[in-house]
Amino acid sequence: MTNFQTALEKYAELAVKVGVNVQKGQKLVITATLDAAEFVRIAVKKAYETGAKEVIVNWNDDGVTRTKYELAPLDAFEEYPKWRAEEMKELAEGGAAFMSIVSSSPDLLKGVQSEKISTFQKASGKAMAPFRKYIQSDKVSWTVIAVPSQSWANMVFPEAAEEERVSLLWDAIFKATRSDLDNPVEAWKQHDETLHTKVDYLNGKRYKKLHYTAPGTDLTIELPEKHIWAGAGSINESGNEFMANMPTEEVFTVPFKTGVNGKVASTKPLSYGGNIIDNFTVYFENGRITKVEAEQGEEILKQLVDTDEGSHYLGEVALVPHNSPISQSNLLFYNTLFDENASNHLAIGSAYAFCIEGGKQMSSEELAEHGLNESLTHVDFMIGSAEMNIDGITADGQEEPVFRNGDWAF
Repeated sequence: MTNFQTALEKYAELAVKVGVNVQKGQKLVITATLDAAEFVRIAVKKAYETGAKEVIVNWNDDGVTRTKYELAPLDAFEEYPKWRAEEMKELAEGGAAFMSIVSSSPDLLKGVQSEKISTFQKASGKAMAPFRKYIQSDKVSWTVIAVPSQSWANMVFPEAAEEERVSLLWDAIFKATRSDLDNPVEAWKQHDETLHTKVDYLNGKRYKKLHYTAPGTDLTIELPEKHIWAGAGSINESGNEFMANMPTEEVFTVPFKTGVNGKVASTKPLSYGGNIIDNFTVYFENGRITKVEAEQGEEILKQLVDTDEGSHYLGEVALVPHNSPISQSNLLFYNTLFDENASNHLAIGSAYAFCIEGGKQMSSEELAEHGLNESLTHVDFMIGSAEMNIDGITADGQEEPVFRNGDWAF
């Protein structure tokens, strides 16, 4: 077996056993594009060998998707298949696990009428809201991983020979996910423990606010009284551990919806709706986004913020040291799954219910009472750099260093 094939097998095993942590008799749902077909077949085999009852694969094709956006009328994007939304909700209710494999070109829909993109984002967000609640409260196991496509690899490695680009992106993914190590499963257990030392420290501190300063950024974020920091591994409703993102280098919590003030500048491009948004600044007043400016993709960013009322507020605060392995690779992946793990980031939109004490059992109204935001969308954008400082402000107004020059200060 070649080194590549060995790493591919390890990666699939990692996704199945650590990512979604498939249990005996459980169903697994995999969503992927055709670019990931070889990997999906291996993952399906690993899942059945691990004891899965059934593996359901939902395929997408980027060429077909692009053609629809170019040629279909606007009203075609106002509908989302009810049967699919119902199926996903029903599978979640039955305790299935969910694996999403991202491969698409970051600018798949570049040049497409932006109204079509925003219309579909709203339609799909509304239809899938009941299913997404299972995901965002960690009631079910889920993971997001990546597999290269030629178009994506072309963006990450434009200087390399075209025939080498996919191979280079595979190598970068294997390294970022620890699939290149002798025992990736054990390496992830150790990584999980390391991140939890930061989680435990922050949960012990109970900061009232975080104050971010960096070039173009001066932002204060209030945290809910009963917020919980989380990181790496999660636990589903059945008590089984899973890893929602592979790779992951972050620890994160929820902001108090109306407690965000100031401005924050992006430090990496954001791939959203098949387009690149770059060099942008977001302004906040009492939690609400009051203005956005972008050198590239400003209209797409404005439409993201206008998705619904909740998309005018933040739903996640995540800390990632600038010396993380992905950051040190000096690669720009143009993919949030990787780039967010090289940088402190925030998320526009809905909050994770499990980041508040008792949140998994709370209704939407109860979560709102505790200051958590609800939205049809959840989009991370990167704000960290080697020049970022963050101070934690205690309930009695004391300021303590959390980050200095982009890295942990404790």
